[in-house]
Amino acid sequence: MKFMKSNLLFILPFLLFLATGSCRRAENISEEKQPGTTQPKQAWALVVHGGAGNIREEVITGELEAQYRKSLYEALQAGKRILQEGGASLDAVETVIRILEDNPLFNAGKGAAFTHDGRNELDASIMDGSKLAAGAVAAVTDIRNPISAARAVMMHSSHVMLSGAGASQFARERGLEIVPPEYFRTERKWKELQELIKEESHGTVGCVALDRKGDLAAGTSTGGMANKRYNRIGDSPVIGAGTYANNATCAISCTGHGEYFIRYAVAHDISALMEYKGTSLKEAAAYVVMDKLVKAGGDGGVIGVDHLGNVTMTFNTPGMFRAYARADGEEEVFIFREK
Repeated sequence: MKFMKSNLLFILPFLLFLATGSCRRAENISEEKQPGTTQPKQAWALVVHGGAGNIREEVITGELEAQYRKSLYEALQAGKRILQEGGASLDAVETVIRILEDNPLFNAGKGAAFTHDGRNELDASIMDGSKLAAGAVAAVTDIRNPISAARAVMMHSSHVMLSGAGASQFARERGLEIVPPEYFRTERKWKELQELIKEESHGTVGCVALDRKGDLAAGTSTGGMANKRYNRIGDSPVIGAGTYANNATCAISCTGHGEYFIRYAVAHDISALMEYKGTSLKEAAAYVVMDKLVKAGGDGGVIGVDHLGNVTMTFNTPGMFRAYARADGEEEVFIFREK
């Protein structure tokens, strides 16, 4: 009996230690697999970007700054109304991007940059996080709203990406608005080409959204890199590079030097860090954009929203046109490093 009692006195603390250690490990694993747990879940959330780059206060001042802020705010409000009324995240994303595509201030749609040959070539993509369905168009020259063409590819074809004349034919058959290539010409962008004939610049618009059903969606549209040659295509129409959405993790839209975003699969990389390592959206975006891309020499930024409504607007450039709104009433527009 004494032998049993002495053994129990030895074994019980050991079992207690094992149980406590197991509980702690279980708690840690649970915490790691819950991205973005820094705040209560949002019923909906919306983030918008209008491109990242050498956006400085000394360059964008006065009336021009006011125009950009007003344009971002109006696009944000249009998407916000859809989500507030219980609309789908895909509808919010397409609506916001169409508005930005029709605004010559941004390098997408009407404000598309010129190629070295004086043409406008546009790309866009969209993704449905609930089904991992996606659609994209690349190097189109006559589709007024490429984001709508991308959505049509996703919903009404068995393909993911269409390009050039084939994409235009498909858009025409789907009843989308076709315009003459001259529609995209703006004097501001033409002058920019002349100034950048020996340089390169890039810009994009994008939107990510979480709706009341918990569905995530992301979309990106661009007029391409100014002064580009050889029908170059960047990351914007590439699923996993410039656009990605997955209900289990997040929705991401990117802007920046596309070659780097393609090579590092930036949008999907952020989602993968969340899915496989339990990293939060904020931490994943910061690591990819501020560490991996910077070390590689790539500049740009991302916007994102996770399945709980946490948002990120992370960039490694002087500025990024961006705005966000959430169900809790938070709503702001930024251009420079205000936040």
